[in-house]
Amino acid sequence: ITPMAARIPTPRQSKPSGFKNATHLPRPYKLRNYYTSVEVAKHCTADDCWVSFNGEVFDLTKLIQKNIHLPTAKPLIQAAGSDISHWLDEYTQAPKRAVDPVTNVEWYYCPMGRYLHVPPLMPDSDWDPSSFKTPWWQDRSLCIGHLSDKTRKIRIFNQLTKADDIIEVCSEETMNEILDRYLDMNEHAASYTWKRLGRPLDMERTMEDNDIIDESEEYVELNMDEDCYIPCVHLYYNDDLTVA
Repeated sequence: ITPMAARIPTPRQSKPSGFKNATHLPRPYKLRNYYTSVEVAKHCTADDCWVSFNGEVFDLTKLIQKNIHLPTAKPLIQAAGSDISHWLDEYTQAPKRAVDPVTNVEWYYCPMGRYLHVPPLMPDSDWDPSSFKTPWWQDRSLCIGHLSDKTRKIRIFNQLTKADDIIEVCSEETMNEILDRYLDMNEHAASYTWKRLGRPLDMERTMEDNDIIDESEEYVELNMDEDCYIPCVHLYYNDDLTVA
């Protein structure tokens, strides 16, 4: 079976903010199937708010901007860039419940204070459940991808230019998705044959499926230097330059 060749994945972009004069909000960005926790952590403000929970990543920026005047937006702003899986039930995706230490009544667990779309414990004139159709944690339009279960580092050595780069990738990503990340360093990355130990890689498979086994835990136990277990992939120019 001939390995699948390198290609640039079909780009997917986030939708514009929809807010007039919203020059302070992030521009449309490239969507990925998987994100690292480091990537999520970069989006940590009210103007650029991502959170992860139960293995998924949500972009709450538009939600926050629409409700920025409400005090229930503050806990989400404070949690921006972090994982809030401890807020939500793993199976129902609904907010967890706990016994309130003051009232001794079981209610929604809000460790940083009541947040958007969570009803108040006591009657509140500001609470309007008709102001939204779906609570944000169930709104699939806000989900932009998955949080990687484990990230890996990979060294990419260009045989033509001798460029030697190390990037962090998601273990679930195919080699073409890794190529897409590498475009920031080499916009012609799809014009190369990607090889490991002289063997062309199947670009539609993951590193693990290409027999690039993750041995990092074994090397850590042996107290060996990190460079010893970063696998290296070599790029060989195909002489058919592709403009990314």
